[in-house]
Order: sequence, then C-alpha cells, then structure tokens
Amino acid sequence: MIYFDKVTKVYSPTSIALDGVSLAIEPKEFVSIVGRSGAGKTTLLKLLLAEEKPSSGEVYFESFNVHNASPSEVIQIRRRIGCVFQDFRLLPSKTAFENVAFAMEAAEAADSDIAVDVPQALELVGLADKAWHFPNELSGGEKQRVAIARAIVNRPDVVLADEPTGNLDPISTREIVGLLKSINELGTTVILATHNHDIVNALEKRVITVEAGKVARDDKKGRYMVK
Repeated sequence: MIYFDKVTKVYSPTSIALDGVSLAIEPKEFVSIVGRSGAGKTTLLKLLLAEEKPSSGEVYFESFNVHNASPSEVIQIRRRIGCVFQDFRLLPSKTAFENVAFAMEAAEAADSDIAVDVPQALELVGLADKAWHFPNELSGGEKQRVAIARAIVNRPDVVLADEPTGNLDPISTREIVGLLKSINELGTTVILATHNHDIVNALEKRVITVEAGKVARDDKKGRYMVK
C-alpha cells in the first residue's frame, strides 16, 4: 500500500504545492491523478520517490516511511518503482536494447538475466524488431514504449507515469494507455498523472482530482472533472 498522511509541501510562502493531502493506493490499483498544471500532481510522485521531502506529514510505501528511510532503504524503494516521463529520457547514444538494459545494470543484475529479460520487455511493448535502433530512429510512440520497457524490466511493484502521452499523437496515446492497462492487469500498480481527459474517461478507473494542492475528488470509477 501507498499512503499519504496529511502531507503538505511548501516551496515558498506563495507556493504551496500540497496542502494536507491524505490518500491511500492499494496494490494492483490503476489510479489517475488529474488536475491543472501546478495543482500538485508531479509533487505527489516526487514525494513517493523521495526526490522531495514533505514540509509536514508522512509518505509510506508499504512499511517504509519514505522520508525517514536510510539511503539504502531509499534505493530499495526506488528499485520497486518504475517511472515513465513525458520526455522519454532515453540515452541518445544507446540503442533501445541498451536503454532498457541500463535499468537492469543500475540494479546490478547479472548479464545472463539482462540477456533474457530485456528482449522479453521489448517483446511485451511490441518492439522486439527495434531492439538495435537508436532513439533518433524511433517515432515518439516507439520511444515511449522503450521507456515503458525500461520501467518494467526490473518487475517493479509500481509504475509511475507522469504525463506519458503529452508529446504523442492520438494513435500513439491509445497504444501507450493500452500498454499501461496491460501492465496493470498483470498485477502492477499504475499511477498515471495526466491532463488528457479522453484517457481518463475511457479508462473508467479510480480518479483522484487535485486542485490547489488539495484532493478535491476521489472517485472509484471516475471521470475527468477538472473545472
């Protein structure tokens, strides 16, 4: 379980990103976090990854209080979370295979495991035939699929997707959302931060709406309700 307990994040007296947020996300849930730009969506994700610290309140990843965790425990937490970003964050000098393998190398995986798991991850996202292509040889949708393969190759418990379709055309958007749904159906918790109301409405999954740093709505089978 992921649990935010009365979490406030203040960047300056005039910039309050989160204001007393409490919410829980169960294992294997698919949750969309929606809200206007600056509402606090990305801050929630950064707090879970211990990239930011709350000004007050606590964030839990299962039994870990994320911000009281030791450096080695933070590494352990992050290895259980895969991340997908709007700008892909692929290494331009590495092929698709090498970009995905890099995540396993960072987790100190054995070469024999990399040789087996990377092709499986690329196969899952439909890019087995593009394994040795460089990012500049791939479309935007293909780059994002490589990023998803990288996020899941270490078999994380949770995938965080921060505006993963923001730079994609409608067809690629549907493909990426379909992949995230498939990953969730395999038992991985998915937390999607997005502005795309069509995605949210089509998913018919839980929707948490954040407005001005507060949870304005939390609907089990919700729709995009940002004003």
